[in-house]
Amino acid sequence: MLVAVQDWGTGFRQISAWILTHAILPVERVLQQVPAWAILALTGLLAWWGQRRFLPVLLYVAGLYLIGAMGLWDKLMQTFTLVLVATVFSVLIGVPVGILSARSRLLRKVLTPVLDVMQTMPSFVYLIPVLMLFGLGKVPAVLATVVYAVPPLIRLTSLGLRQVDKHVMEAAQAYGVTRWQMLTKVTLPLARPSIMAGINQTTMMALSMVVVASMIGAQGLGEDVLAGIQTLDIGRGLQAGVAIVILAIVIDRISQSFGRSQRHRRKVRRQA
Repeated sequence: MLVAVQDWGTGFRQISAWILTHAILPVERVLQQVPAWAILALTGLLAWWGQRRFLPVLLYVAGLYLIGAMGLWDKLMQTFTLVLVATVFSVLIGVPVGILSARSRLLRKVLTPVLDVMQTMPSFVYLIPVLMLFGLGKVPAVLATVVYAVPPLIRLTSLGLRQVDKHVMEAAQAYGVTRWQMLTKVTLPLARPSIMAGINQTTMMALSMVVVASMIGAQGLGEDVLAGIQTLDIGRGLQAGVAIVILAIVIDRISQSFGRSQRHRRKVRRQA
C-alpha cells in the first residue's frame, strides 16, 4: 500500500481533485443555493407522487423544517450531498455489475465471497486504505461509503433479474426482440422493485456512514455528532443525531414508494 502511494500519489491526488471539483462541490453548491422552501416543496411533491397520502407528506416536510429550525440546514445539505454522490456512484457501479452477475454464473460465484467480505467488514476498516490513498476530506469519505454501500445493490439487482418470469422472456423472444431490448424493455422494468430495494438499502447504508466518515474530514451532521461525543456536549450530538434520523426516514419512505410496482401505486392512488 505504501509503495502504491509513493508511486501513484500524483494520480490519486488528480482523481481526488476531479471528484471533488466535478461531483461533490457542484452538487453541494446547488443544494445550498436553492432556497429551503423549494427543497421542502420538492420533498412534498415527491412524497405525494409516491404515496398519495397527505399525513406522511406533512410529516416529512415538517421533519425537514425542524432540522432547519435547529440551525442545521447547511449541515443537512452537506450530509445529503455526500449521500447523494455516493449513491449515484454506487448505482453506476452496482447496477451494471448486477446485470453481468445475473447473466454469468461464474461471475456470480466469484462475486459472492467478495460481497460477503465487503458486507461483514467493519465500516471503520474502509477508512484505512482510502485515507492512505486520498488523504483527509470529502472524497475519501465518499469512496469509503461507496465501497461499504454498493454490495446490496449488486445482490438485489442480480436477484431481481434472475427472478424475472422465463415465460415472459420467451414470449418477448418470440416477437424478435434484441438482447438490448430484452434488457431495457422487459427484464429491467420487471426487476425494478428489487433494484429499487437495492438502491434503498444502498442509500441507507451510505447514510449510516455519515458519522464514521466524519472521522476523516467529511463535514455535515456527522461532524456534529462526533464533536458532541468528543466534548460530551449531549445537546449538540442529540440534535445532529435526530436530524440524521429524520433524513433517513424521509429518504427511506420516499425511495420505498418509488420502488413499488406500477400496479400497487395505481391501487394506492385510486384509494386516495
